[in-house]
Amino acid sequence: MRVGSVTQRMKLLFLKDILLSQTDMEHGMTMAEIIEALASMGVKAERKSIYTDMELLRNYGIKIETVKTNTVRYYVEERDFELAELKMLVDAVQSSRFTTPRKTDKLIKKIASLAGVYQADRLNRQLIIPDRAKTINESIFYNIDAIHEAIHRKRKISFKYFDYNTKKRRIYRKGGELYCETPLTLCWNDDEYYLIAYNSKHEKIVHYRVDRMSDVIVCEEKGMKLSKKEFNLKEYTKKHFGMFGGELVSAALRFDKSLVNVVLDKFGKDIVIMDNEDTFDIHVEVSNSPVFLSWIFQFRGLAKIVAPKELQRDMLEIIEKNINNYK
Repeated sequence: MRVGSVTQRMKLLFLKDILLSQTDMEHGMTMAEIIEALASMGVKAERKSIYTDMELLRNYGIKIETVKTNTVRYYVEERDFELAELKMLVDAVQSSRFTTPRKTDKLIKKIASLAGVYQADRLNRQLIIPDRAKTINESIFYNIDAIHEAIHRKRKISFKYFDYNTKKRRIYRKGGELYCETPLTLCWNDDEYYLIAYNSKHEKIVHYRVDRMSDVIVCEEKGMKLSKKEFNLKEYTKKHFGMFGGELVSAALRFDKSLVNVVLDKFGKDIVIMDNEDTFDIHVEVSNSPVFLSWIFQFRGLAKIVAPKELQRDMLEIIEKNINNYK
C-alpha cells in the first residue's frame, strides 16, 4: 500500500488530533483552517467528508461544538482532564522528591500536552518551579518498571542498595552484594517511594527506598506468597513509616487549641478529642522514635506528652542533647 493512501485513510485520526490539540471553547477553527491543517499533514479533504468524520467523532464521545461569529468555528468542549486537574497533577510531579529534574520536566510536558496548545500555554504560565531537593538517581523509573513486572509475574527481584557519602558518591551496602527479595508492593510515603518486600532469609517484611536501589533485575525464582493476615499494608506503613517508626505505645498528648488542624491532619478525623479550657487532649498509638519526638518538639511548648513516662524521659533526653550542642 502506498504511503499517500495510508495517510489518507488516517484522516479521521488526524482530524481528532487537530481538534483536541488546537481548539477549545475560546479557540475554534473554521472549516477552511481544518482543511489547511489536514493538508499540512498530507491529507486531502473536502467539507462533506469532514462533516461525516466529525459526526463519527461525536458518536465516539468527543464533544465537538460550533460557535457562529462571522463564520462557523468548531471546537472540542470537554477533555478527559480539566485545566485545574492537570495543574494538580503538575504540582504533584513538581513536588515529588523521587523524580529527577530531567524526568520532572518530561512528565510536566506530557501532562501539559493533554490540555491542548492554548490551555497548555496557560498552564505553563502558572507553573512555579519550587527550589527543592530532587533525587539524583536517573534509573528510578526503570526500577519501578522492573518491580511492577516482578509483582505481576510473582517473581523475586535482585538489586543493590546504596547510600551517598559526602562527595555524593554511592556506597553500596553489604559491599555491593545483591539483595534477593519478594516484592510485595510499592508505597509512596512522606514524599518518598518505597518498595515493601519479603526477605526469605530473615523471614520478615522489609522496605527499601526505590531511589537508593540499582541494578534491579526480575529473577526467574518464584516469590513468596503471603496471606492478608501475614501482610497488612495499612498496619505495616503505620508502624514503620514516619513518626510511627518504632514499637507502638499508647500515649496521651496535650495540645494548644491553635493546633487542632495540625493534629487532625496527622492523626485523622476519627480520633477522640477531649476539650479543655485552652488545650485539648487525645489518646493515640505512637512510637518513641526520634521522628515522633521531634514532631512534638517543633511546636515550642504548645504540645506536651502527658503519658507514658518513657516517652517523657526520651523527650527530656533529646532536649538535653540539643542544649549541650549550644553550650
